[in-house]
Amino acid sequence: MDKKLLDILVCPICKGKLIYKKEQKELICKADRLAYPIRDDIPVMLADEARKIDLEEYDALS
Repeated sequence: MDKKLLDILVCPICKGKLIYKKEQKELICKADRLAYPIRDDIPVMLADEARKIDLEEYDALS
Protein backbone atom coordinates (compact mmCIF):
# COMPACT_ATOMS: atom_id res chain seq x y z
CA MET A 1 0.00 0.00 0.00
CA ASP A 2 1.41 3.36 -1.04
CA LYS A 3 2.23 5.58 1.96
CA LYS A 4 1.24 8.76 0.09
CA LEU A 5 -2.18 7.28 -0.60
CA LEU A 6 -2.58 6.25 3.04
CA ASP A 7 -1.78 9.80 4.13
CA ILE A 8 -4.64 11.32 2.12
CA LEU A 9 -7.34 8.66 2.54
CA VAL A 10 -10.11 9.34 5.06
CA CYS A 11 -13.32 7.60 5.99
CA PRO A 12 -15.95 8.40 3.35
CA ILE A 13 -18.66 8.69 6.02
CA CYS A 14 -17.14 10.83 8.78
CA LYS A 15 -13.96 12.05 7.02
CA GLY A 16 -11.97 10.72 9.98
CA LYS A 17 -8.51 9.20 10.08
CA LEU A 18 -8.07 5.54 9.08
CA ILE A 19 -5.89 2.87 10.66
CA TYR A 20 -4.03 0.61 8.22
CA LYS A 21 -4.01 -3.07 9.19
CA LYS A 22 -1.57 -4.70 6.79
CA GLU A 23 -2.17 -8.30 7.93
CA GLN A 24 -5.95 -8.04 7.51
CA LYS A 25 -5.67 -5.90 4.35
CA GLU A 26 -8.10 -3.34 5.78
CA LEU A 27 -8.42 0.34 6.58
CA ILE A 28 -10.28 0.86 9.83
CA CYS A 29 -12.35 3.84 10.95
CA LYS A 30 -12.66 3.78 14.75
CA ALA A 31 -15.32 6.48 14.81
CA ASP A 32 -17.76 4.52 12.64
CA ARG A 33 -16.47 1.05 13.66
CA LEU A 34 -16.02 0.05 10.02
CA ALA A 35 -13.25 -1.85 8.23
CA TYR A 36 -12.79 -1.08 4.53
CA PRO A 37 -11.21 -3.89 2.50
CA ILE A 38 -8.09 -3.53 0.36
CA ARG A 39 -8.28 -5.67 -2.77
CA ASP A 40 -5.31 -5.98 -5.14
CA ASP A 41 -3.66 -3.03 -3.33
CA ILE A 42 -6.73 -0.85 -4.00
CA PRO A 43 -8.77 0.38 -1.04
CA VAL A 44 -12.50 -0.17 -1.51
CA MET A 45 -13.90 2.94 0.17
CA LEU A 46 -17.60 2.10 -0.14
CA ALA A 47 -19.77 1.94 2.96
CA ASP A 48 -21.68 -1.01 1.47
CA GLU A 49 -18.43 -2.99 1.18
CA ALA A 50 -17.21 -2.17 4.70
CA ARG A 51 -17.28 -4.70 7.52
CA LYS A 52 -18.77 -3.70 10.88
CA ILE A 53 -16.25 -4.09 13.72
CA ASP A 54 -17.46 -5.81 16.89
CA LEU A 55 -16.74 -4.43 20.36
CA GLU A 56 -13.89 -6.87 21.12
CA GLU A 57 -12.03 -5.92 17.95
CA TYR A 58 -12.72 -2.23 18.58
CA ASP A 59 -11.27 -2.46 22.09
CA ALA A 60 -8.14 -4.15 20.71
CA LEU A 61 -7.40 -1.27 18.31
CA SER A 62 -4.56 1.00 19.32
